Amino acid sequence: MEQIFTIASLWLGLAIISALIAYHLRISIALIEICVGVVTAAVAAYLGRTEDLGSNQEWLRFLASSGAILLTFLAGAELEPNVIRRKLREVTVVCLAGFFAPFLGCVAVAYYALGWNLQASLLCGVALSTTSMAVVYAVMLETGFNKTEYGKVILGACFINDLGTVIALGLLFAPFTYKTVIFVAVTAFVLAILPFISRWLTRIYAYRTAAIRTKWVILVLFGLGALALWSGSEAVLPAYLIGMVLAEFSNGDTSWIRRLRTLTVGFLTPFYFLRAGTFVSLPALVSAPIIFIVLLGGKVLSKIFGLYPIIGLFRRKHDERWYYTLLMSTGLTFGTISALYGFSHKIVTQEQYSFLVAVVIASAVIPTLIAGLAFLPRHLLPQPDKQLGAEPREIGLSEEG
Repeated sequence: MEQIFTIASLWLGLAIISALIAYHLRISIALIEICVGVVTAAVAAYLGRTEDLGSNQEWLRFLASSGAILLTFLAGAELEPNVIRRKLREVTVVCLAGFFAPFLGCVAVAYYALGWNLQASLLCGVALSTTSMAVVYAVMLETGFNKTEYGKVILGACFINDLGTVIALGLLFAPFTYKTVIFVAVTAFVLAILPFISRWLTRIYAYRTAAIRTKWVILVLFGLGALALWSGSEAVLPAYLIGMVLAEFSNGDTSWIRRLRTLTVGFLTPFYFLRAGTFVSLPALVSAPIIFIVLLGGKVLSKIFGLYPIIGLFRRKHDERWYYTLLMSTGLTFGTISALYGFSHKIVTQEQYSFLVAVVIASAVIPTLIAGLAFLPRHLLPQPDKQLGAEPREIGLSEEG
């Protein structure tokens, strides 16, 4: 037990360092946590103390997996159904282009240009087809775009894009057996009744019994997550669907969803992102930088060429189109989840995993900076008195949905 508390203290200390760096650099904390994990693993390897980090200990894997599941739920729960219904055509067309263009482009780059095998190339396509809800949501909050229809449509397209990624991860790499049929049937049944039971629990018990909604949601997440793993799928797949189904329920009580976000981001997700960073091999990146450049170019260019003409059908102004396109070209959370899934299931090697995570990190930073510096549609910004204050900005810097 002493060793567990020592390792936990070390990782939470790294999480605090990450939070301080993220605050001063105004960068998503998930990105910083991955980078701190990379540096920590490199230092530990140099000192010959890699095992002391405990990255593969079962209890730490559980905390990291719990963080990924709750984070995925929160991403789905942030969805605004009314906006999606009003802008269904735009969101659907943009998200389909935003998923398939980089998926096909990156699969081709990995398979033909880099010589990866088919499974690794498909995993590469899935991991680099994502958008970054952590980064986009932070940008929307900090600029005030989250209060505008323009910003809400971008968020909606990001949500559906990432849903496509999660579904593709399950369809391409999960074995289809009788277990899959049971998993699909049980998940469909639970999703159908979940909103009604959740509202009933809230109406009768929410303000009388301590945190019953949080316990109920985590019960459903862990239950379906266990069933997903039993069927050979990934636990984040039902988590995202649960979040989407409960989006309207969650948005009905912002204080509850904020407390759940605090639990997730404050305690669980640091273990996930720091752990993901510890598996990155710096020697592999240094030895073959051209692979990193090729993959990053494949992701960003395929996103831009796939999205810019499509977004032009709905947004005529030059800056609106480029800003929309560049934010949709980012990647972080689900890209990391997909890459780590591939590494954990031996679909990609550690070197390939390292390149994928490095590209995911770069795609979270470069398109965002270019969009904010060169293409910010200032005419759509809300008036200063309508922008969110310090609390939302803090959420934006730390949120990982």
